[in-house]
Amino acid sequence: MTQTRTAIGLMSGTSMDGIDVAMLRTDGETVVERGPSAGFAYDARFRDRLKQGLVEAKAITQRDERPGALSDLERDLTLRHAEAVKTFLEQNNLSAADIEVIGFHGQTVLHRPDEALTVQIGDGPLLSRETGIDIVYDMRANDMEHGGQGAPLIPAYHAALARGAAGLAAPVVFVNIGGISNLTFIGGGIGAGETLVAYDSGPGNTLIDQWVEAHAGIPYDQGGMIASEGTVLPALAERYLSNPFFTAATRRSLDRNDFGPPAGSDAGLADGARTLAHVTAAAIIKSAGHLPERPATYVVCGGGRLNPVIMGDLGLLAKGEGAAVLAAEDVGFNGDSMEAEAWAYLAVRALQDLPLTYPGTTGVRYPVSGGRFARKT
Repeated sequence: MTQTRTAIGLMSGTSMDGIDVAMLRTDGETVVERGPSAGFAYDARFRDRLKQGLVEAKAITQRDERPGALSDLERDLTLRHAEAVKTFLEQNNLSAADIEVIGFHGQTVLHRPDEALTVQIGDGPLLSRETGIDIVYDMRANDMEHGGQGAPLIPAYHAALARGAAGLAAPVVFVNIGGISNLTFIGGGIGAGETLVAYDSGPGNTLIDQWVEAHAGIPYDQGGMIASEGTVLPALAERYLSNPFFTAATRRSLDRNDFGPPAGSDAGLADGARTLAHVTAAAIIKSAGHLPERPATYVVCGGGRLNPVIMGDLGLLAKGEGAAVLAAEDVGFNGDSMEAEAWAYLAVRALQDLPLTYPGTTGVRYPVSGGRFARKT
């Protein structure tokens, strides 16, 4: 018999901009009671350390290896997460005793699904000692050990949200536009027996972030302001959209380095940002062509939904295929905290040995649970 628990989820995504914290009360199945959430930004110096960590992580051949400065980075990342939890609890008049488990994503520094190797730095035992709360962490590895891609893990939570939403025309596709974009298709009717299909759909915000940081010295294109001043360069867009990733017979999980930013000579600042925003939207629609059915509704979460240029292109492209595009907030969800909420949900599922991933979501051979456990002492 499943048990309803109060959980916190912690997410630091491929955009490397900070830590999202969200509280959830859930049984890991049908009960989903969303609580407060918050975001804690990384300072510029720490973001630079994370970027350097991506370089050093290329030397990793076993997932517990921490070459170079990665060991120190892992400790400092964990301590930042602990401080975020403590601040979150204080802001919401909660104590550690009110939380039964934390789902800790950590920071992905290496993801090579073809080698069954994924590395999320983050010290679960240290986080447990610092917060006084049980931790579930390293939730991707078991999927890979059973033939999966290690991503995406959020579809189980998307399905739970869809069950509780009213008025969504099916089939529904949840789109998360983070550093990498991914899709979750919920078909066959929303409720018991729905069909889950999920995969990465292409570059999300990463290319735009890298472009504007390199050419304007800012971390991201806030509100699509730079892109709104530019025009799409068809040849540059096609260079991305003709990538074999989009036409391959099987879907695979992406590393943030699978698609690189344009060269400085390829475009001016605004035209480059505008073109990459179009690529983000077009990649979603192109990848949706591999779904079992044409979607009727796209529900968009993640930072990309705050870029009106991306959303405008996505809306026009989807309309051409008879589908509607809605931001998460349009249907009562929180597009900023959804991934953190998912990690809380998955932590409870892991405690109850329920599957986190499925053949249709990661390519795993059969549904598997996962995660390492760090118990408070």
